[in-house]
Amino acid sequence: MKIAIITGASSGMGKEFVKQIASSEVLDEIWVIARREDRLNEMRQEISPKVRPVALDLLKKDSIHAIKQLLEEEKPEVKILVNSAGFGKYGTYRDLSDDEIDNMVDLNCKTLIHMTYACLPYMKEKDRIIMLGSSSAFQPLPEFNLYASTKVFVVHFSRALNIELKNRGISVTSVCPGYVRTEFFDVAKDTKNPDTCKNFKPMYEPEDVIKKALKDSVKGKDMSVLGLHVKLLRLTSKLLPHSFIMKSWMKVK
Repeated sequence: MKIAIITGASSGMGKEFVKQIASSEVLDEIWVIARREDRLNEMRQEISPKVRPVALDLLKKDSIHAIKQLLEEEKPEVKILVNSAGFGKYGTYRDLSDDEIDNMVDLNCKTLIHMTYACLPYMKEKDRIIMLGSSSAFQPLPEFNLYASTKVFVVHFSRALNIELKNRGISVTSVCPGYVRTEFFDVAKDTKNPDTCKNFKPMYEPEDVIKKALKDSVKGKDMSVLGLHVKLLRLTSKLLPHSFIMKSWMKVK
Protein backbone atom coordinates (compact mmCIF):
# COMPACT_ATOMS: atom_id res chain seq x y z
CA MET A 1 0.00 0.00 0.00
CA LYS A 2 1.36 3.40 -1.05
CA ILE A 3 0.36 6.39 1.05
CA ALA A 4 0.95 10.03 1.84
CA ILE A 5 0.93 11.31 5.42
CA ILE A 6 0.05 14.95 6.05
CA THR A 7 0.11 16.55 9.50
CA GLY A 8 -1.79 19.73 10.31
CA ALA A 9 -4.19 18.62 7.59
CA SER A 10 -7.47 20.08 8.84
CA SER A 11 -6.92 23.63 7.59
CA GLY A 12 -4.64 26.10 5.82
CA MET A 13 -1.52 24.83 4.14
CA GLY A 14 -2.05 21.27 5.33
CA LYS A 15 -5.50 21.06 3.77
CA GLU A 16 -4.21 22.51 0.51
CA PHE A 17 -1.47 19.84 0.46
CA VAL A 18 -4.20 17.20 0.80
CA LYS A 19 -6.17 18.66 -2.12
CA GLN A 20 -3.23 18.85 -4.50
CA ILE A 21 -1.69 15.51 -3.55
CA ALA A 22 -5.08 13.80 -3.94
CA SER A 23 -5.43 15.19 -7.46
CA SER A 24 -1.85 14.68 -8.66
CA GLU A 25 -0.47 11.53 -7.01
CA VAL A 26 -1.32 7.85 -7.53
CA LEU A 27 -1.77 6.62 -3.98
CA ASP A 28 -3.87 4.07 -2.14
CA GLU A 29 -4.53 6.29 0.87
CA ILE A 30 -3.79 9.74 2.24
CA TRP A 31 -3.47 9.73 6.01
CA VAL A 32 -4.53 13.13 7.32
CA ILE A 33 -3.52 13.97 10.87
CA ALA A 34 -4.97 16.75 13.02
CA ARG A 35 -6.90 17.30 16.24
CA ARG A 36 -10.26 18.18 14.70
CA GLU A 37 -11.84 14.88 13.69
CA ASP A 38 -14.96 16.52 12.27
CA ARG A 39 -12.90 18.48 9.76
CA LEU A 40 -10.92 15.41 8.77
CA ASN A 41 -14.13 13.49 8.10
CA GLU A 42 -15.44 16.38 6.01
CA MET A 43 -12.27 16.24 3.90
CA ARG A 44 -12.98 12.62 3.00
CA GLN A 45 -16.33 13.74 1.58
CA GLU A 46 -15.04 16.91 -0.05
CA ILE A 47 -11.69 15.85 -1.45
CA SER A 48 -11.27 12.10 -1.94
CA PRO A 49 -12.42 8.72 -0.60
CA LYS A 50 -8.70 7.91 -0.30
CA VAL A 51 -8.47 10.32 2.63
CA ARG A 52 -8.06 8.40 5.89
CA PRO A 53 -8.71 10.54 8.97
CA VAL A 54 -6.27 10.03 11.86
CA ALA A 55 -7.47 12.28 14.67
CA LEU A 56 -4.54 12.94 17.00
CA ASP A 57 -3.21 15.84 19.03
CA LEU A 58 0.47 15.77 18.11
CA LEU A 59 1.35 17.75 21.23
CA LYS A 60 0.50 14.66 23.27
CA LYS A 61 3.40 12.23 23.65
CA ASP A 62 1.31 9.14 23.00
CA SER A 63 0.28 10.43 19.56
CA ILE A 64 3.64 9.62 17.97
CA HIS A 65 3.45 6.17 19.55
CA ALA A 66 0.01 5.74 17.96
CA ILE A 67 1.45 6.68 14.54
CA LYS A 68 4.31 4.21 14.95
CA GLN A 69 1.88 1.48 15.94
CA LEU A 70 -0.35 2.20 12.94
CA LEU A 71 2.63 2.11 10.58
CA GLU A 72 3.79 -1.18 12.08
CA GLU A 73 0.34 -2.72 11.64
CA GLU A 74 -0.25 -1.49 8.07
CA LYS A 75 3.37 -1.58 6.82
CA PRO A 76 2.73 0.90 3.98
CA GLU A 77 5.24 2.64 1.76
CA VAL A 78 5.19 6.31 2.71
CA LYS A 79 5.60 7.94 -0.68
CA ILE A 80 5.15 11.46 0.66
CA LEU A 81 5.41 12.82 4.19
CA VAL A 82 4.28 16.42 4.70
CA ASN A 83 5.09 17.92 8.08
CA SER A 84 2.68 20.85 8.04
CA ALA A 85 1.60 20.92 11.69
CA GLY A 86 2.73 24.01 13.55
CA PHE A 87 1.71 27.44 14.77
CA GLY A 88 3.15 30.84 15.57
CA LYS A 89 2.51 33.72 17.97
CA TYR A 90 3.53 37.32 17.53
CA GLY A 91 4.98 39.19 20.49
CA THR A 92 8.05 39.54 22.66
CA TYR A 93 9.12 37.49 25.67
CA ARG A 94 6.59 39.51 27.70
CA ASP A 95 3.64 38.44 25.56
CA LEU A 96 3.99 34.64 25.44
CA SER A 97 2.71 32.26 28.10
CA ASP A 98 4.73 29.25 29.23
CA ASP A 99 2.31 26.94 27.41
CA GLU A 100 2.61 28.95 24.17
CA ILE A 101 6.39 28.78 24.38
CA ASP A 102 6.47 25.04 25.06
CA ASN A 103 3.80 24.17 22.49
CA MET A 104 5.42 26.23 19.74
CA VAL A 105 8.80 24.56 20.22
CA ASP A 106 7.30 21.10 20.69
CA LEU A 107 4.96 21.17 17.68
CA ASN A 108 7.17 23.09 15.26
CA CYS A 109 10.37 21.19 16.09
CA LYS A 110 10.12 18.09 18.29
CA THR A 111 6.98 16.67 16.68
CA LEU A 112 8.43 17.25 13.21
CA ILE A 113 11.53 15.25 14.14
CA HIS A 114 9.62 12.36 15.66
CA MET A 115 7.15 12.16 12.74
CA THR A 116 10.01 12.14 10.26
CA TYR A 117 12.02 9.48 12.06
CA ALA A 118 8.89 7.34 12.55
CA CYS A 119 8.18 7.36 8.81
CA LEU A 120 11.71 6.90 7.45
CA PRO A 121 11.77 3.08 7.92
CA TYR A 122 8.75 2.95 5.59
CA MET A 123 10.24 5.08 2.82
CA LYS A 124 12.12 4.00 -0.30
CA GLU A 125 14.01 5.50 -3.21
CA LYS A 126 12.21 8.45 -4.86
CA ASP A 127 9.95 8.99 -1.84
CA ARG A 128 9.74 12.57 -0.59
CA ILE A 129 9.57 14.52 2.64
CA ILE A 130 8.20 18.07 2.68
CA MET A 131 8.74 20.29 5.71
CA LEU A 132 6.83 23.53 6.23
CA GLY A 133 9.45 26.13 6.99
CA SER A 134 9.06 29.88 6.56
CA SER A 135 10.77 32.91 5.07
CA SER A 136 11.00 34.09 8.69
CA ALA A 137 13.89 31.63 8.98
CA PHE A 138 16.09 33.79 6.74
CA GLN A 139 16.94 36.37 9.42
CA PRO A 140 16.32 37.14 13.11
CA LEU A 141 12.90 38.75 13.65
CA PRO A 142 12.35 40.75 16.84
CA GLU A 143 8.77 40.48 18.16
CA PHE A 144 8.29 37.31 16.12
CA ASN A 145 11.41 35.79 17.60
CA LEU A 146 10.36 32.40 18.91
CA TYR A 147 8.35 31.29 15.89
CA ALA A 148 11.04 32.47 13.47
CA SER A 149 13.69 30.67 15.50
CA THR A 150 11.76 27.38 15.35
CA LYS A 151 11.62 27.75 11.59
CA VAL A 152 15.38 28.26 11.43
CA PHE A 153 15.62 24.84 13.04
CA VAL A 154 13.18 23.35 10.52
CA VAL A 155 15.13 24.68 7.55
CA HIS A 156 18.54 23.59 8.84
CA PHE A 157 17.24 20.19 9.92
CA SER A 158 15.57 19.64 6.54
CA ARG A 159 18.53 20.63 4.41
CA ALA A 160 20.99 18.54 6.41
CA LEU A 161 18.62 15.56 6.41
CA ASN A 162 18.35 15.87 2.64
CA ILE A 163 22.09 15.22 2.44
CA GLU A 164 21.94 12.37 4.97
CA LEU A 165 19.29 10.60 2.88
CA LYS A 166 20.99 11.00 -0.51
CA ASN A 167 22.26 7.41 -0.42
CA ARG A 168 18.68 6.19 0.01
CA GLY A 169 17.34 8.36 -2.81
CA ILE A 170 14.87 10.14 -0.51
CA SER A 171 14.53 13.90 -0.93
CA VAL A 172 13.71 16.48 1.75
CA THR A 173 12.31 19.87 0.74
CA SER A 174 11.87 22.80 3.10
CA VAL A 175 9.05 25.09 1.98
CA CYS A 176 9.75 28.72 2.92
CA PRO A 177 6.79 30.92 2.04
CA GLY A 178 6.18 34.54 2.85
CA TYR A 179 2.80 35.64 4.15
CA VAL A 180 0.12 33.15 3.05
CA ARG A 181 -3.64 33.70 3.21
CA THR A 182 -4.60 31.11 5.86
CA GLU A 183 -5.94 30.91 9.43
CA PHE A 184 -2.36 31.32 10.68
CA PHE A 185 -2.81 35.02 11.45
CA ASP A 186 -5.93 34.47 13.56
CA VAL A 187 -3.79 32.37 15.92
CA ALA A 188 -0.60 34.41 15.62
CA LYS A 189 -2.25 37.68 16.63
CA ASP A 190 -4.21 36.15 19.52
CA THR A 191 -1.72 37.29 22.17
CA LYS A 192 -1.38 39.88 24.92
CA ASN A 193 -0.03 42.26 22.28
CA PRO A 194 -2.01 41.64 19.04
CA ASP A 195 -0.73 44.86 17.44
CA THR A 196 2.91 43.72 17.45
CA CYS A 197 2.84 43.10 13.68
CA LYS A 198 0.44 44.64 11.16
CA ASN A 199 2.08 44.76 7.72
CA PHE A 200 1.28 41.50 5.92
CA LYS A 201 2.25 42.31 2.35
CA PRO A 202 2.59 40.82 -0.14
CA MET A 203 0.11 38.04 0.62
CA TYR A 204 0.41 34.76 -1.30
CA GLU A 205 -2.28 32.16 -1.95
CA PRO A 206 -1.81 28.69 -0.41
CA GLU A 207 -2.57 26.88 -3.67
CA ASP A 208 0.31 28.68 -5.42
CA VAL A 209 2.78 27.96 -2.60
CA ILE A 210 1.86 24.26 -2.45
CA LYS A 211 1.85 23.83 -6.23
CA LYS A 212 5.44 25.05 -6.41
CA ALA A 213 6.44 23.08 -3.31
CA LEU A 214 5.26 19.80 -4.84
CA LYS A 215 7.05 20.55 -8.12
CA ASP A 216 10.26 21.40 -6.28
CA SER A 217 10.04 18.24 -4.18
CA VAL A 218 9.72 16.12 -7.32
CA LYS A 219 12.87 17.82 -8.63
CA GLY A 220 14.64 16.99 -5.36
CA LYS A 221 15.25 20.61 -4.37
CA ASP A 222 16.09 21.12 -0.71
CA MET A 223 14.22 24.43 -0.54
CA SER A 224 11.11 25.83 -2.19
CA VAL A 225 10.62 29.60 -2.37
CA LEU A 226 7.76 31.30 -4.21
CA GLY A 227 7.65 34.94 -5.25
CA LEU A 228 10.14 37.63 -6.15
CA HIS A 229 9.67 39.38 -2.81
CA VAL A 230 10.59 36.27 -0.83
CA LYS A 231 13.50 35.43 -3.12
CA LEU A 232 14.87 38.95 -2.66
CA LEU A 233 14.42 38.62 1.10
CA ARG A 234 16.45 35.43 1.05
CA LEU A 235 19.18 37.07 -1.02
CA THR A 236 19.42 40.24 1.06
CA SER A 237 19.55 38.19 4.26
CA LYS A 238 22.76 36.67 2.90
CA LEU A 239 24.30 39.90 1.66
CA LEU A 240 23.31 42.51 4.26
CA PRO A 241 24.19 42.63 7.97
CA HIS A 242 21.41 41.17 10.08
CA SER A 243 21.56 44.21 12.34
CA PHE A 244 20.45 46.34 9.37
CA ILE A 245 17.73 43.87 8.39
CA MET A 246 16.34 43.78 11.93
CA LYS A 247 16.20 47.59 12.07
CA SER A 248 14.34 47.60 8.74
CA TRP A 249 11.95 44.92 9.99
CA MET A 250 11.11 46.96 13.09
CA LYS A 251 10.09 49.87 10.84
CA VAL A 252 7.78 47.94 8.51
CA LYS A 253 6.46 45.04 10.62
